[in-house]
Amino acid sequence: MERHSVKGGHNIYGHRIGILMIEGRFPRPPGAIGNASTFPFPVMHHVVKGFSGNRTVRDLGAFDPDRDEFRAAIQPWIDGARYLEEQGCQGITTSCGFTVLFQRHLLEAVSVPVFSSSLMLLPFIASILGKSRRVGVITADAASLSDRHLKAAGVDPKTVCVAGMDGCAEFAATAWQDRQTLDLKIAQREATDVAKTLISNHPAIGAILLECSLLPPYAAEIQAKTGLPVFDFTHLVSLVHSACARTSFAGLV
Repeated sequence: MERHSVKGGHNIYGHRIGILMIEGRFPRPPGAIGNASTFPFPVMHHVVKGFSGNRTVRDLGAFDPDRDEFRAAIQPWIDGARYLEEQGCQGITTSCGFTVLFQRHLLEAVSVPVFSSSLMLLPFIASILGKSRRVGVITADAASLSDRHLKAAGVDPKTVCVAGMDGCAEFAATAWQDRQTLDLKIAQREATDVAKTLISNHPAIGAILLECSLLPPYAAEIQAKTGLPVFDFTHLVSLVHSACARTSFAGLV
């Protein structure tokens, strides 16, 4: 009988992707990166204590990523990435597109691939559109999404059109105020209205990227209302997972 051996060294098995989560008790419906049932494969979540959406998006965004105080501020994220690597994760992401600002800091801390932000999809999306087309980004907070974030993602800010969920009361009550109830119909309507306004203001948009990991639950409706390809965090996670968990092909020759 053929003998097989497996290697241990950590506490949990069967996962490939680790996800660093902002802290919050607001609902995360299927499609959100913080809902384990979003993916057809196991993922490992790790909550970075003390980092709400406000602190991660707005407070950290005010720091200069090249200064020592920025690195000190994001140390819990670095510690979390190291923990996920120790637990066998072969790829690490986060639950917030704004963490693109510390992509390089996380890479320096671990030896596995890091894809911190949904914004990292922007160069790919731009590359599949004609020169006259633009990528539309729907973000949690347009005022906080700076050229610095877009450049950190490897894209020319001039090629991107941005609209935020600013002024969307249902979204704000959960994402920013951590309310523990969410009306999905209202939230979906808010997201689709933002998308339609974005397209109306920028007719050259050829595809949409949802920066915020709380927006994928509404992606299908956004696509139905705009008729455009809609990308989000889940595509990035699925892509890297498929590279880290290859299986043999089955079929006929």
